[in-house]
Amino acid sequence: MKTISAIFSIAMLAFFLSIPAYAEDGAAEFKKHKADATRHLEEAIKHGKMGHAKELSQHAKESLEHAKKAKESGADEHMDKAIEHLEESIKHADMGHAEEGTKHAEEASSHLRESKASKKD
Repeated sequence: MKTISAIFSIAMLAFFLSIPAYAEDGAAEFKKHKADATRHLEEAIKHGKMGHAKELSQHAKESLEHAKKAKESGADEHMDKAIEHLEESIKHADMGHAEEGTKHAEEASSHLRESKASKKD
């Protein structure tokens, strides 16, 4: 019985010591996906300003995927707003409206810059 108690105690200790590592992984994932979302969004805006609706849509879609992953990793409400504007940007770009799509991409960029990892208790 002492052996089982010792094994259980060691397992619980290992579990609780690993929790900070998971929290750090979440923050690292957030930063990586936010950076990737930002990079693609900058490309989307650049192409949108040139009137390239197709390229705007492609890069906005890539940015959206990373923004969603950043949200899953733990992000604040600014990421939600960035995602909303990215979806609008894609919708307009897919209709060939590069100018309107670019406006939403720029708004998404503003929210993306403001976004931070949310604090988890």
